[in-house]
Order: sequence, then structure tokens, then C-alpha cells
Amino acid sequence: MGIRTVRLDEETEKVLEQIVTVTGLSVSGAMKKGLLVLRNEVAREAQRVPYDIYKELDLGPGGYAVAPATRTRRGVRAAIRRKLRR
Repeated sequence: MGIRTVRLDEETEKVLEQIVTVTGLSVSGAMKKGLLVLRNEVAREAQRVPYDIYKELDLGPGGYAVAPATRTRRGVRAAIRRKLRR
């Protein structure tokens, strides 16, 4: 078991006090639980794939594409035909 010295600013010290008071954990217990939660969060972030981030983006309503990305050439041709007919 290691012994660590940690310096906390006043705001963080107050937060730690609140956590200890509310949970009934010791300072060491609260710090340990915080580290475990952070470890799990870091592991979860590392497992994210680009699509997970894409899902979170607000891209608006959409629906204005002329063609799907797999049919780009056909969509461009159709858009040009529509434009030239006017």
C-alpha cells in the first residue's frame, strides 16, 4: 500500500468534505471510489468508436439530400438535369 500526498484547492477540499459527510466514507475511501469511477470512465471512453460520437452530434433534421452517398453520381446527374430544365 502506497502513501500519497495530494494538494487540493479550497473548492475541491469543500467538495471532498461534502462527499465524506453525505456518504459516510472516509477521505481515503472517497478518494479510492473516485479513482475507480474515473478508471471506468476512461476505459469506457477508450472503447468508443467514431460512430458513437457521430450519434451524439446534432446534425439537424436532414432529409434534404438528393441521393444517398452510395449513389452520388446519379444524384449529381439528377440535380444538374433539374437545374438545366428550368
